Amino acid sequence: MIRRPVAWVVAVVLLAEAFGVAALNWFLGVVVDRQEMSLAGLDPHMMSVSSKIGGIAFGLYFALCGLVALLVALRDRPPAGLGRVLLISAAVVHALLGAFTWGLVGWPAFLFMVLVLALIVLLLMTYDRPAEPADAAPAGGKSGDGSPVTSPPAPTTP
Repeated sequence: MIRRPVAWVVAVVLLAEAFGVAALNWFLGVVVDRQEMSLAGLDPHMMSVSSKIGGIAFGLYFALCGLVALLVALRDRPPAGLGRVLLISAAVVHALLGAFTWGLVGWPAFLFMVLVLALIVLLLMTYDRPAEPADAAPAGGKSGDGSPVTSPPAPTTP
């Protein structure tokens, strides 16, 4: 099936992206710290530290999302609970980053973000289970408690 390979690819991409985001923000923090330049009166050291903290935070976030995808690939079961929420939020983050990168970085970065977004959505969609209709009668025309299935009484008007 396509489910496990997609989960493996998503896990590898998110873990690589976690390292890349953390390294890029760390590098930007070092550049700001060495230039000793202020942006609109902000403290350069504070900008450097906040860039490094933001890079670590986003790196850990993407690493956690990659870990969820890795567990999905290993177990071959759909993500549940917090893992599903993390993957959905990662898809939203990639959609927003894709919108920003189109204008700020260019179309190659936009295509990468859209590709990662598509992979995450494909991972979430391939593990969806078809829902059974709530009003479907069980086999044999009987409900689980042994009583026959009957329709509810018709409403009466006063």
